[in-house]
Amino acid sequence: MINLNALTGSGVTQQSEQKSAPGEIGQEDFLRLMVAQLRNQDPFSPMDSGEFLSQIAQLTTATGIQGLQQSFEQFTANIRADQALQAASLIGRTVVVESEVGYLTSDGSLTGMLQLPVRAGDVKVAIYAMNGELVQEIALGQLEPGEIDFEWDGKNAQGKAMPPGNYYMVASAVIDGQAWSVPTYVTAEVQSVALGKGGNAPRLSLAGLGEVDLTAVSKVR
Repeated sequence: MINLNALTGSGVTQQSEQKSAPGEIGQEDFLRLMVAQLRNQDPFSPMDSGEFLSQIAQLTTATGIQGLQQSFEQFTANIRADQALQAASLIGRTVVVESEVGYLTSDGSLTGMLQLPVRAGDVKVAIYAMNGELVQEIALGQLEPGEIDFEWDGKNAQGKAMPPGNYYMVASAVIDGQAWSVPTYVTAEVQSVALGKGGNAPRLSLAGLGEVDLTAVSKVR
């Protein structure tokens, strides 16, 4: 049996003095409405106990969902703050990102990386100008699986130094007698950081490559 005096007495009001915002029904308001409903019910047609328990369950579920939403919002805020700190600490550092475009610096250097899942032969990286002209081909030979660093000295097949700027990279390898394309990664310096808005991840401005998401960084050097 439900003790109506216990629900309407000082115990309930002393436990929570918070008032619901205008237009909202809080837990205390819900209990008061429930008590009023019980007191004013038709004695010849009392409220079904199952209906009463269902309403209590609805209150519990709503309260639980609200608490879960608040916890999730706090968790998301913490994640965003952590990402911002991570991104800011990368300024001036060199990162590795997956990209088919690399930047040849003024000192004539473009460094990159391959990731081979298995042992491969005839591994090579072809360098193309932005107009599609083949500039140089770097032969790496047969390699074991893992991370493979490569570097282009900025010279074409005739030994002429190419101007600084962006160049396409196309990597390939022979695996089990078949030619496969291999994703390319490039190294670049982080020049600045733009904090994400609307829940988006911070964006890093990379030298010669523009902006990329923080989540695109696969390695920090």
